[in-house]
Amino acid sequence: MDARTPTSSAPLSSRSWRPHRCDRIALVLQGGGALGAYQAGVYQALHEANIEPDWVCGVSIGAINSSIIAGNPPSKRLDKLHTFWDRITERKIWHYTPDGDIYRKARNHVSSLMTTTLGQPGFFKPHNINPWFSPAGASTATSFYDSSPLKSTLLELVDFDRINAKETRFAVGAVNVLSGNFIYFDNAHEEIVPEHIMASGALPPALPMVKIGTDHFWDGGIVSNTPLQHLLDQDDRLNSLVFQVDLFSARGALPRDLPDVLGRHKDIMYSSRTRYNTDVYRQMHDLKTQLYNALTKVPDELLSDEERRTKATIDNLPEITILQIIYQQKAYEGHAKDHEFSGTSMREHWQSGYEDTRRTLKRQEWMSIPPEGAGIVVHDVHREHNL
Repeated sequence: MDARTPTSSAPLSSRSWRPHRCDRIALVLQGGGALGAYQAGVYQALHEANIEPDWVCGVSIGAINSSIIAGNPPSKRLDKLHTFWDRITERKIWHYTPDGDIYRKARNHVSSLMTTTLGQPGFFKPHNINPWFSPAGASTATSFYDSSPLKSTLLELVDFDRINAKETRFAVGAVNVLSGNFIYFDNAHEEIVPEHIMASGALPPALPMVKIGTDHFWDGGIVSNTPLQHLLDQDDRLNSLVFQVDLFSARGALPRDLPDVLGRHKDIMYSSRTRYNTDVYRQMHDLKTQLYNALTKVPDELLSDEERRTKATIDNLPEITILQIIYQQKAYEGHAKDHEFSGTSMREHWQSGYEDTRRTLKRQEWMSIPPEGAGIVVHDVHREHNL
């Protein structure tokens, strides 16, 4: 079955499926350019299983996909994702590609060159003046492309009133150009506009920094390519089932030539720090549990007001299940896979995300909240064991 072909499944119920003791279903989307179609395939599999997120958070292309999901009702999300990905990959590369990796590599190389020289429809276009020939301070001096087509696309496909109505929690990550600080634009704390999504995907030097208020921002992937930490930092005691979708794999083969080196370098640089984040979260959870147990052994009248507040804060810590879904690179994909926007590759990425998620959802024992006191549990269908 083609993942991009609409199914005749029954309409969604008013409330999506969730496991017992689950307070929140979260969809966390990494950056990765053209590979982002994989995330659309993941969402389609979740949608067909009647699993709709309460929380959507993204960086870069993950921010764009997140905005389309959060900015539409469940019944329209998939159609809007189709519209976006079909539009930005509509350019024809070759009308026929012979079978075999060598021909596919050549075709992908031509596709990435066309992106470099022509931009992508509905996404970005080259500046009329190359930045190397632009005077300092000019609008064309700090990037190769103009991202204004993306703003038009977002305004067409995303209902920002819906995002700001907070029906779905929504956040995107970006980096302040002057301070270097990573920041999340979160609809729980501020009104979201197209510039917030554009800022999250403004990867230099390709795309221009985006001004919001008096500050300028670049792609959040420069500092952290996954927004998982933002969710883990929430002190809300909500038991969560988290679908984390990564587009670069930390694990990979030993490089055998220079293109392999470039590709492996990019994978490592942009792969999520899930293992580190979850290890730190586990350590903090264990320390909080030990502190709570120690405080309960002290009579309440002997505790200070601050110690009582601390005890109340660390009581009833949440349990979190993370289902990590990671794109697995094809043998013929090179280091330019994140800016190879052909329709053929897009459909392959979409299908891969769809199939990987369906495999993950079949593991019913993973689709549950950990026992009380367990903290955090991570599953990965490509590793078949807990991290």
